[in-house]
Amino acid sequence: MANSSILEWIGVRLPIIQAPMAGVSTPAMAAAVSEAGGLGSIAVGATDAAGAEAMIAEVRDRTARAFNVNLFCHRPAVSDAKVEDRWIERFRPRFAEFGAEPPAVLTEIYRSFVEDEAMLDLLLAVRPPVVSFHFGLPREEWIRSLRDTGIILLATATNLSEARAAATAGINAIVAQGWEAGGHRGTFDPDVPDERLPALELVRLISSEFDTPVIAAGGIMDGAGIARALDAGASAAQLGTAFIACDESLADEGFRAALAGPAAHNTEMTRALSGRPARCLANRFTALGADIPASDIPAYPIAYDLGKALNAAAKSRGEYGFGAQWAGKGAPRFRSMAAGELVETLAEELSRSNISVEGNCHE
Repeated sequence: MANSSILEWIGVRLPIIQAPMAGVSTPAMAAAVSEAGGLGSIAVGATDAAGAEAMIAEVRDRTARAFNVNLFCHRPAVSDAKVEDRWIERFRPRFAEFGAEPPAVLTEIYRSFVEDEAMLDLLLAVRPPVVSFHFGLPREEWIRSLRDTGIILLATATNLSEARAAATAGINAIVAQGWEAGGHRGTFDPDVPDERLPALELVRLISSEFDTPVIAAGGIMDGAGIARALDAGASAAQLGTAFIACDESLADEGFRAALAGPAAHNTEMTRALSGRPARCLANRFTALGADIPASDIPAYPIAYDLGKALNAAAKSRGEYGFGAQWAGKGAPRFRSMAAGELVETLAEELSRSNISVEGNCHE
């Protein structure tokens, strides 16, 4: 597919994609973004096929326009009882601080799409307009099956090698996730050294090598940022942190308060909270994990089982500093408003540039 046709093919008027943020984005947010002319997204990696079906149905109840369903394609976790037991004991004093006990054992709380045939069957049955993959790719026959139903496929890449794998597998557009981006790094292998490429540099690298359309992600918070992404060769920009404070967001009061405070100016990449590198507002958990070697941390998402339990224990006592407050380097420039209003604001800001906001936006 030519770089110029991806938005038209999806049926999206604006080059604005709301990132699928598990735990923050909602069907209401996705529908509002799509109704405003962008591409709304829901994240179903943290639920099962039944949960995904309900979320897709809710989006469709709210809009007839295109939307994106995001899936996790991480390497299934390999349990290591000794590492997990030591992890539990390491955090036992923190649980005691809030009058709680840590989990007796840690479990793989999320199932990867790469082995979830029930999720595949659901997608083939309900046919969402767009499906996106994070942390890797499913098997090629699954990609072919999804494409054969008319679903448009996106996949995250953090470097040229990952982009090449996605393009070769038949992915329709590549989400170029820069080092600035909030939330989990989309790296296929978290144990390989990260090239830490900025979003726009990655867009240029991918665009120079492949015809596959590219979507810029990382640090983009306003229309000017979208314009820079389009000028670099992207077909669209994906924004996540920009939507955290929207009315439809599930971000709790502690997350919203932290976003408005000093922590927004000091985001940190941490592996300790979930088991995979992710950019987070600086908080008590990122401080605890700062000096812990990766070899001491259980696999994703087994480590996340403890992280979520500790956050729940702390929140019960009014402490929000242990949450997964995923946010990118653009966090200080967030805006609080309804998601649809934010899309309209972004479009207006973009219209003041020399780049068209209708249909294909890179000319």
